[in-house]
Amino acid sequence: MTRQNPSLRPFGREHVAVPTGEEAAAFDRRAIEALGVPQSVLMENAGRSAAQVLQRLFPTGPVVGFVGAGNNGGDALVLLRTLATWGRDVTAVFVAERAAPEALTHGWPVRCVDDRSLTSGTHWAALLSPAAVLVDGILGIGGRGEPRPRQAGAIRRINHSGRPVLAVDIPSGVDAGTGEVAGEAVQAHVTVSFGAPKLGALLHPGRARAGRVVAVEVGFPPLEPGDAGAWAVTPAWAQRRLPGRALDTHKNAVGRLVVVAGRPGMAGAAVLATRGAFRAGAGLVQVASHPSNRTVLQSAVPEAIFVDPEDGRALEDALAQASAVAVGPGLGTDGGAEALLERVLAVPGRPLVVDADALNLLAAGRPRPAAQALRGHPVLVTPHPGEMARLLPASAGGRVAVAREATEALGCAAILKGAPSLVAAPGHPVLVDLQSSSDLAVAGMGDVLTGICGSLAAQGCEPREAGAVGLYLAGRAAAVAGRGKSLTPGDVVRWLPYALSERGSGTSALDLPFVLLDLDPPR
Repeated sequence: MTRQNPSLRPFGREHVAVPTGEEAAAFDRRAIEALGVPQSVLMENAGRSAAQVLQRLFPTGPVVGFVGAGNNGGDALVLLRTLATWGRDVTAVFVAERAAPEALTHGWPVRCVDDRSLTSGTHWAALLSPAAVLVDGILGIGGRGEPRPRQAGAIRRINHSGRPVLAVDIPSGVDAGTGEVAGEAVQAHVTVSFGAPKLGALLHPGRARAGRVVAVEVGFPPLEPGDAGAWAVTPAWAQRRLPGRALDTHKNAVGRLVVVAGRPGMAGAAVLATRGAFRAGAGLVQVASHPSNRTVLQSAVPEAIFVDPEDGRALEDALAQASAVAVGPGLGTDGGAEALLERVLAVPGRPLVVDADALNLLAAGRPRPAAQALRGHPVLVTPHPGEMARLLPASAGGRVAVAREATEALGCAAILKGAPSLVAAPGHPVLVDLQSSSDLAVAGMGDVLTGICGSLAAQGCEPREAGAVGLYLAGRAAAVAGRGKSLTPGDVVRWLPYALSERGSGTSALDLPFVLLDLDPPR
């Protein structure tokens, strides 16, 4: 290994909620109504924290803020007034009706301009060209659908300015719950979210609009698991759930995994899954694959024990002794593959990771409909969008809704692969993977992930945690590899030991104690 101490990213506390706009509004109400926290205090905390982030990232030069109605505009005004008290040159451009004089300026020299008074491109250029950074405080977490003409015009001015943009809580025009964009939406360089990152800032297309996402604490009460329908998979969260080992252990006690993969000519899928399983810490891996793949497998992964599926007794013994089974990569969908899947499903209570062709077989009702076939096992399914559409053809919701519907319909945990990947399980909040990257869009990456997740399941992780931790490890190994578009599944396997060895909450150059999450722009 040649890379030297790459920074652990993102920075994040162990427990980071990812609320929708409605859930975030409920946090506000509970703090105000149940705990007696004045709304003005929350706004002051939010605006001042955002000002400190802005000062760290853009320490000099004039600041121009676009101020809408309601709390989002109020947060932006507090930000601008705070900067003014620190000696910054600030201007507030009102793009909605607000009281005049504006009480939130507290008498400080915040120049306030009505956007309707800027009647020409020359006026706008004179205002925006000198700015070191623009602040988007136009629309907040309650925004739905297309912005109204006045606000849409302001958004266009921001996007065409050529200046860096800091968005307050959520980029204007992005739905805080779904990430959907209807009409104009601000393209932010950084989004400062209050209390928690908003779900819409982590789901595309909103993710691409949010840029760097920094979530800051503003005085909310502690959040419980049921307070938000989604939570983030941060480094600290994943590390806490890594399986441990006793000092006096042995290979059979730290996870026996059977990998069932590889039709003739698809030995590579079995190789990748098996390598991923070993690197993720399984003590013993047996691989059941077509006999024609035996030479390739024993040459490529000599540590693995080959099991000939045509030897019924050997396969039965392997499955009976396994701590978990990973089935599907390169398996095929012919009658032989169906019969092999049936053999796997016949062993009751065994934790399963089900991927690729095994999912396609189940989607076709072979050997039985998926929900019926998977009953009696702790199961993690790992479909990409096409496989999920076959498993759940009637769904018309967004990605989070699809993940939830699938787990309820199938009765098991599920990874919905994508950007970002999501992990859902019946009765639990959705987990949002923060390591997603377009670099991972490479053939064979899913096979490695199946091996990693199977290994974690064999080591005792529950299916939901095996999926989330597996995604984290694969994504983090890819980031450490630093190959960009040249990334291969083999790079992920190679750097898994580094990802497994890392400890800590990650690093943030902001060095501000109230930061909850500091997530880099998507790549």
